[in-house]
Order: sequence, then structure tokens, then C-alpha cells
Amino acid sequence: MTRFATRIAALSGWRRYGLAFALGATVTLTLPPLYLFPLNFLIFPLLIWLVSGATRRRTAFAIGWWFGFGFFGFGLYWIGNALLVFSAKFAWLLPFASTGLPAFLAIFCGGATIAAWYGKTPLQRALLLALGWTTSEWLRGHILTGFPWNLLGYSWTGSEAMVQSTALFGIYGLSLAVVISACLPAALAGPAVRRRYAVISLAIPLIVWTGGAVRLGIASPVEFVDKVGLRIVQSNIPQREKWAREFQQRNLRLFLDLTVKDRPDWITHVIWPETAATFFVAQNDGMRRILAGAVPQGGLLLTGAPRRGADTGRLTNAMIAINDTGRVVGTYDKFHLVPFGEYVPFADYLPIDKLTHGSTGFLPGPGPQSLSLPGLPIVSPLVCYEVIFPGNVVSAGERPGWLLNLTNDAWYGLSAGPHQHLAQARVRAVEEGLPLIRAAYTGISAVVDPYGRVLQQRALNDAGVIDSKLPQPLATPPPYANWGDFAFAAMFVLVIVILLPLMRNNLQPKEQ
Repeated sequence: MTRFATRIAALSGWRRYGLAFALGATVTLTLPPLYLFPLNFLIFPLLIWLVSGATRRRTAFAIGWWFGFGFFGFGLYWIGNALLVFSAKFAWLLPFASTGLPAFLAIFCGGATIAAWYGKTPLQRALLLALGWTTSEWLRGHILTGFPWNLLGYSWTGSEAMVQSTALFGIYGLSLAVVISACLPAALAGPAVRRRYAVISLAIPLIVWTGGAVRLGIASPVEFVDKVGLRIVQSNIPQREKWAREFQQRNLRLFLDLTVKDRPDWITHVIWPETAATFFVAQNDGMRRILAGAVPQGGLLLTGAPRRGADTGRLTNAMIAINDTGRVVGTYDKFHLVPFGEYVPFADYLPIDKLTHGSTGFLPGPGPQSLSLPGLPIVSPLVCYEVIFPGNVVSAGERPGWLLNLTNDAWYGLSAGPHQHLAQARVRAVEEGLPLIRAAYTGISAVVDPYGRVLQQRALNDAGVIDSKLPQPLATPPPYANWGDFAFAAMFVLVIVILLPLMRNNLQPKEQ
């Protein structure tokens, strides 16, 4: 092992960076939908050994950058599918999306390997890389508009038991545990082989799994809200046909047919996905009357739709609630918009259009909202990728009884993207201790309980419905719902406290 690690550290030039790129690409196999997380125990020691052979800080950065370029290039390949939906207009942007975005995001990984480079022993490098990696993930989730997609903690969330830890320290805390665990086997190579670190490496996921299994074991059976029955409609209309004028009537008829066909009498509310209504609902009395005809008596239709303010003319990506008389009884405006998808940053200077329909960009809503609707517990609506932001899915005011995620993943076709999106939505349910209802245009629609267990789901690219009761939230919010990233910060500080005595004799950086 020591000889092998020495050979890895001695790599240079394209061999060094090619291996870093391949390792980053392979890490994506540990994420949804495959969850092959044992690969991390092979990949991250190799990354540490590569960094140990760097004699300059910029070399360490380049190793991390190539690792990140492989990680994001393969992990986010599906973004390019969106540009091919209307290829005649947007295909020219494909090189920028497939290489430009990964190249930018890889900078964060380069920062993590610079941190690891300051270590002189495998243990120091393991802890420094864990601190650097999770710092880079947190920054990636917050700077600019934030993009916390494919955080490494999601590699452990394929297990219902292991995902329970996010109720305590959130997904960033789970990422910290994942990276420490994955890096410690690097100590199996070196002048003094530290097998105990390998034991600790295996003990960390075992402890996380055991704690989650105990939590699920003592959990009460799933209970449901009285007198609330939901029908979630998944139309599976291709994105190319969604806004086309010649398909508008057909698309609406498909939604209406799925809404009423063989509907049990206990269904009280119907949920359509993001922008299922491709018109301004409040300004179209005729369409509202048609929609009202499909609403259960005394119930509501909750649908995604564009919304234009009657007084201000503001254009937003919204959720609109309509009762059985056709009256709009509630609205929510998406606040976390997708750059270039729903608006164009610096639109006055960039000669491109947004990807979504229409020439005018959406404007953001005020933020998370606890919305009170007739016949339903208070709900926190989330449109599309708003659900991926930990700690930012409920308002600071009254606690909601459930999360509602309306989304449209039709842009990404049959790819890993929709699976990754659902996995992140599940974790928000665990972090907040709230059930989550997900209505997706082409899938994956799902009903998730407050422990992150998928009770029902509709497969990708499958037209149909889900009929379900609404699960109850946890009686007591989990720690993360109250403290946010405080527990993660405490874990972070603890790792620093462990690390500082180990680095007392080598605080000076290497030759630069």
C-alpha cells in the first residue's frame, strides 16, 4: 500500500491531472440514483496521495480543479439536455453549459485541495480536506445565487436509516462525516501505517446508520391528516410541446382528464406541477371556470402557473390555488429563480434569451411563505429547485404542516437529474420533520413522510396520478429545523480542535 501511494504521489503532468479528473468523474457514481458510496473509500485516499505529491500550492489547486471538473462535468451532464429541447435556438450554448459551469464550480474543489496540501501526515490531510471540502460546499450553496447541488452527503442518503442524521446536523454535516470517513483510509499508507484510522473510517457510517435505524425503530407509524385527500397529477407532456399554441387545448384536456378519471370520493384537493397552467389564471375568467369544473366539491386545485400582478405587472413563476367556484384563494411567487433559465443576469449586456417560455424574465417573490389555504394545514410551497436549499424552505414565522414542491424536470429527459432532484427534496423533509408532496411534470412525483420515506411515487416519463392522504408532520420539530446549521458548525469546530494539536509543529506552509 505504501509503495502504491508513493507511485500515485510521484505522478506528474497529464497523468496526475488525468487521474484527478477520472477520480472526480467516478465520485458521481456514489450519488443518486446509484448511491455506490463505498467507492468513496477508494477515491478520496487516492486524491490525498495525489495532493501529497504536490510541491507547490498551485499544483495542489490544479489537482482539486481537475477532480472538480470531472465531478461536475459528469454529475451535471444532464443540464445540457435543456439546451437541446429547442436546439435551433440554444444548442450553441451547449459548450458553455457542459464545460463552463463545471470549470467554474471546480474552483471550489481546488480550494479544498489547497487546504489538504498544508497537512504533512495522512490524518492531517484527511481532516483538512474534510474541512476544505465542506467549506467549499457551504460556499457553493450560498454565494451568488447559490447552487448546493450534489453535495457529497447525498451519497449516504440512499439508505433510509443513514438519511436520518440530517434531522440533527443537516446535509452539510452529513457531507463532513462522509469526507472524513472517506479520507481516513489514506493513513493505511505511509511510514507509520495507522490501521486504527481505517477502523474509525468504517465506524463513522456504521454509527450514522445505527442512529438512524434506532430513530426509525422507535418512530410511530405514519399518521395522516383527517379529511384531506390529495390527487397528484403527472401529465408527462414533452417540454417541446408544453407551450406550443397548437397543443394548448390538448395539454389542458390531458390534465383535466387525469384530474377527474376514476377519482375516489375521498380526494379533496388536486395538485398540478410547475406551470401546468400555461396562461395567466387570474386574468382568464373562462379558463378558471373550466379548471373549477375539475375541482372536488369544497376543495382546491393547486397548480403552477405564470402570474402577472394586476397593478404592478410583475411577472412571476407562481403557485395558484383555485376553489370549485373558480376563485383564486391563494398565491405564492417563486423567490429563488434559476439564472439563465428564468431570468438572464446582466440582461442588458448579454445577448441571450432565458431558456423558459417568453421574452420577459421572471421576478422573484419575497421568500419562503407559510400559506393558509381552505381545508389544508398550513403549507410551505416550493417551486422547482427551491427545494434544494437546506435551511431555506420554510419561513421564519408560523411553522407549516407540510412542504409542497411543484417542479418541471421535463427539460432533462431520461437522466440522473430528476433522481438527484427527488433525493434532495427527501432530505428537506427529514431536516424539517415535515411531509413533502412533490408534483413533477414528467416525474418523479412522490409522497414523502417526515422521515424521508417515499410512500408513493410516479416513475419518470409515466403519465398518471398519485392518490394519497397527507402525512402528518412530526409532533416535535427535529433539531435542524430549530437550529439550522448550528450543529454542523459545532462539528466543524470540533474537527478544528482535533486538528490543531496535530499541526502544532507544521504550521508553516511548504515551499511555494
